[in-house]
Amino acid sequence: MALFGRDKTKADTDTPAQAQATPKRLIPEDNLAELTKFFDTMQEPVELVVFTDPKQNVPYNSFMESLCRELSEITPKITARFLGLDSPEAKLYGVDFSPTLLLAPDRCQIRYLGAPLGEEARTLIETIMRLSLGKSGLTQISRQLLQELDEKRHVQVFVNPSCPYCPGQVGNAFRCAVERPDLVSAACVDSSQHQALAEQYHVGSVPHTIINETFSTLGLLPEERFVVELVTLKSAEELLAQQRAAGVAPADGLPVVELDVVVAGGGPAGLTAAIYAVRSGMTAVVLEKSVIGGQVTVTPVVENYPGFASVPGKRLMEMIAEQARSYAEIHEGEGIEEVKVGKHVEVYTDKAVYVAKALILATGAAWRKLGTPGEDRYFGFGVSYCSTCDGYLYRGKKAVVVGGGNTALTDALHLKNLGVDVTLVHRRPEFRAEQHLQDALAKEGIATILGTTVAEILGDETRVTGVRLHDVAEGTEREIAADAVFVAIGLTPNTAIAQELGLTLDEHGYIVTDRGKRTSIPRIYAAGDVTGGSQQIVNAVGDGSTAALSAFEDTTNPYWKKGKAVA
Repeated sequence: MALFGRDKTKADTDTPAQAQATPKRLIPEDNLAELTKFFDTMQEPVELVVFTDPKQNVPYNSFMESLCRELSEITPKITARFLGLDSPEAKLYGVDFSPTLLLAPDRCQIRYLGAPLGEEARTLIETIMRLSLGKSGLTQISRQLLQELDEKRHVQVFVNPSCPYCPGQVGNAFRCAVERPDLVSAACVDSSQHQALAEQYHVGSVPHTIINETFSTLGLLPEERFVVELVTLKSAEELLAQQRAAGVAPADGLPVVELDVVVAGGGPAGLTAAIYAVRSGMTAVVLEKSVIGGQVTVTPVVENYPGFASVPGKRLMEMIAEQARSYAEIHEGEGIEEVKVGKHVEVYTDKAVYVAKALILATGAAWRKLGTPGEDRYFGFGVSYCSTCDGYLYRGKKAVVVGGGNTALTDALHLKNLGVDVTLVHRRPEFRAEQHLQDALAKEGIATILGTTVAEILGDETRVTGVRLHDVAEGTEREIAADAVFVAIGLTPNTAIAQELGLTLDEHGYIVTDRGKRTSIPRIYAAGDVTGGSQQIVNAVGDGSTAALSAFEDTTNPYWKKGKAVA
């Protein structure tokens, strides 16, 4: 649900300057009818209480006030009050930052510290509806887990407006606060607006979640894992290890679902595979352990996908996912724990056992690491693999981007556009990126250091302070100051499932397939980045369709019964 009147081919974010230049109306006319219909089902009224101070964050104050005022004009079920930080209510609710938004403070403890820019506005709309209906939207398992909570929890989720993972984590926290308003309080903190609080908690990557000041986690968590960690203040991995030690089997008590195809991975290859499988007459489910969209979601701008001269990666994946959902079930936050191949292909997750005729592995690839001292230590505290997620944190600061391909140069240009002082470091004497990106880099005057590797990432007790560089040709070393290091040196295939199954991999660790995307084990297929190649979106889409069509052909006419093998 797009709220703001912007060109939908542009990134769904606002810089401070854009926020200050607030349009006459934030919600355009063509969205009013959609929102009015959405709010028609509201039951209980929801009050929005906005606190501002004319001496703090003026552009964001204006944005917050305008947004809440316009929402209150859509339906009488939404009311808005506007107060100052010097008001008695500010003292009553412990509000000391401008702007702050409280949602239904008489019934729950949910707040925004900073105006809800970007996709956070969508989370606001959803939360208003949940409060009005009195339904958290949590799964039955999550609700049961929360009933065990017997002490207070205060959740702070630090976000940035361009982060595609942040709204999901904020949604987790807010749903828990709706479900247990007596014990759970939740705050969405915009790190770029409330920099002092972000620095207090050493936020260097988002989403960064703090619970009760003592427990913290990075990244978007599946809902039920979030709830488990909220209740226990322990990591899910630690609890899972305890369960396994106690002899609890993954499939104990889980429902069994029978269908034709399981697709592992919700990127462009997996989503396309689901579309083609169902259109072929098969039943399918997509299991994505993280968020739908894969690497494309965090690509600032895609300029080489046919039909779109320029489109944000997140927007492109939203459109593909919307189409895929019209065909197949898509389970976000449900990763595969085990696969057994026998008469059927059995896929085990922590939520169900799927008994299928075929499995399509579209598990993609993860960011490759430098393997440099300091990289692991400062991950989330200055070391990042996602400029879209974390770039906002370093506006007005210095950052080093490591790499020489399309991703590295795109990241450097994106950071420069955000107001980051960027230096690009590449180990080779020339870039591998497309020429138009190299031309753009030169035009923007971004500093480059070629023929150089990062020998060490330096830092203090809390965060990155610089890098030690090694000149490949001369063998000399030097240090440069930096507040962040963005690593963009390629991808490593996610082949854990493939390795456990014993699939044939090539010398680089990618899954070997034939032209039909068949692997070395019948009924197992692979598509997209996990198979290597040029790793382009168009190729992933083609792979997904081919794998699905092969699965359909093989389930009706099994090639393995005729002695054929993978080419």
